[in-house]
Amino acid sequence: MIRVPLRRVGLVVTAALAALLAPATPAAAHGADAPDGTNYRAETSAVSPARPGLTARMVEAGARLELTNTTGQDVEVLGYSGEPYLRIGPGGVYENTRSPATYLNRTIAGDTQLSPEADPAATPVWRRISDGPSARWHDQRTLWRESGPPPQVSADPSREQRIRDWVVPLRAGDRTIEVRGTLDWVPPPDPYPWWVAATLGFLLIGAAGLVPAGTATGVRALRGVGALLALGGLATVAFTVGRALDAGAEGVGGLLLGLLTGQPWALLTGLGALAAGGYALTRRGAADFALALAGACLVLFAGVANLAVLSRSVVPVSWPAGLARILVTLALATGAGAVAAGLLRLHTAARTAHTAHPTPVPR
Repeated sequence: MIRVPLRRVGLVVTAALAALLAPATPAAAHGADAPDGTNYRAETSAVSPARPGLTARMVEAGARLELTNTTGQDVEVLGYSGEPYLRIGPGGVYENTRSPATYLNRTIAGDTQLSPEADPAATPVWRRISDGPSARWHDQRTLWRESGPPPQVSADPSREQRIRDWVVPLRAGDRTIEVRGTLDWVPPPDPYPWWVAATLGFLLIGAAGLVPAGTATGVRALRGVGALLALGGLATVAFTVGRALDAGAEGVGGLLLGLLTGQPWALLTGLGALAAGGYALTRRGAADFALALAGACLVLFAGVANLAVLSRSVVPVSWPAGLARILVTLALATGAGAVAAGLLRLHTAARTAHTAHPTPVPR
């Protein structure tokens, strides 16, 4: 096994994490438009009157409304003053640059500064933004945008309750259509059990680093940590796929694009944890260092980045929220455990090397 001084390992790990965090900062800032979790559940209930080929759904944990039009005719989404906002049809998706909604809907907070040309009473000026049949946007009519909860929720936050029914108007020719939906308060879960599970997992996995590396038991411990880290990496990849699907990704191409534009660092660290786990299973040199580095990245980009999942009732994945919490807990426990085990083994190796080759005392 290659012996690496612990101080040098710490410097390398710190430098690597700093290099990863620097380009990740803009992506984290952009995450305000794709929340990691919320306690408000927005759902579509109907398109009325129903039209074959015209469908609507909420994506990104209810942050965006998606409208798909394969009817062969143009359908317009109306803005907040009844003006044409979006046009979706055979020619793709167009936005009206004169509609205030074009600018307000760019962020979930609706705080984008209006263009000087925004005027809901003006003749529409259409700009093509997509060649597909679907549009996704933040619609203030579907969201709860206040900083505090509504009065009825403040009075009894432990009970699931309806906040309001909402309507987004559409127009097809001279015909009016409505996308109808609901906005509900869903009480948040107790995050304490998940933190307990993550902490226990961290302690159990990290304890493997106390086993002497040069023994048969030490080899089994290394393989065990590698297998568990690979499990955490697999959980991270699965969670990232779930986020991409919840954001509306369809087909292989759409899924790959969603993975690269949604949480690319979580995906890369999940794959890195799988690779580091396999590296440790083959008992390669510097496996301890690989475990520590991959574990640290897993904790940061898969665990800490998704902590809201543990304390929010509505999470941005395409499966039950409980499963998402299991996946994030696995990433936290296996990542932190691998860091502890890897650093302990490296520390032991450094002490052993120092004992075997003591520094000569100058005469």
